[in-house]
Amino acid sequence: MDTMRDRFAPVLSRLLDEDPRVAVVLAAIGTDGFAAAARRHPGRVVDVGIREQLLIGASAGLALTGLRPVVHTFASFLVERPFEQVKLDLGHQEAGAVLVSAAASFDWPAGGYTHMAPGDVALLDTLDGWTVHVPGHPDEAETLLRHAVAAGDDKVYVRLSVQANGQALPVDGERFRTVRTGRSGVVVAVGPMLDAVLAATEGLDVTVLYATSVRPFDGAALRRATETAGTDVVLVEPYLAGTSTAAANDALSDVPHRVLGLGVGRRELRRYGRLEEHVAAHGLDAPALRERIAGFLGTAVGV
Repeated sequence: MDTMRDRFAPVLSRLLDEDPRVAVVLAAIGTDGFAAAARRHPGRVVDVGIREQLLIGASAGLALTGLRPVVHTFASFLVERPFEQVKLDLGHQEAGAVLVSAAASFDWPAGGYTHMAPGDVALLDTLDGWTVHVPGHPDEAETLLRHAVAAGDDKVYVRLSVQANGQALPVDGERFRTVRTGRSGVVVAVGPMLDAVLAATEGLDVTVLYATSVRPFDGAALRRATETAGTDVVLVEPYLAGTSTAAANDALSDVPHRVLGLGVGRRELRRYGRLEEHVAAHGLDAPALRERIAGFLGTAVGV
């Protein structure tokens, strides 16, 4: 199966052909995938070199001229390093763009901590008006990328990862999807965490919601799920643990509830290792998730 990032350049190249508003802005990373598109559309495929602040600034300038810029590099170079420009050049100027990241939280351990960004979604949460998509499969990534490009002048972040579920599900760019129902708790699986969550909750009497669009947070879907499954909620996110606990708390603010946020821990893992070893070290593999989810929900799920 191809990866989400494998799908990115071909899909966006077609969008460049189809929509004269679309532009692509790169910072050296990913340029090979757009070589043919750059020859067809030399004014709308821009490589600024290894200048991440300029990457965002140039994108804002293109947006202010009426174009729809799609901006791509690793997450740590797209959100963290040029965050001031994301805040001011895009946010303060109300300039819309589509930021599309790669490498996610720890997709390339050999790159070291400079190429990891488990705090990217939490960082964007400090800003107003961002839509955030976290696909769990290359097909979903294509759908959500098309949604993002078509979203007028909105500010959208699409978080690509080499981690993926085995099968794609229909996604609409807005709502959580119910994939399993139960009566003893709600587990929200974000993007590529779905397969591990389904394995971890096999035989447990819980409702599982699948979230591929996490901002705005679909509080209405969570509330509906808690009406039959109870108000114990576990969030399983492929980025910094607890990123969405405030959003879940807000959705349930008028009822007694408990929320557990599972995700990437704050402790830096200083050995490269393999991706699977990082998943396990952060307690995000199926056995660890089962222990943590069942321990939180307790006897209600039959443990």
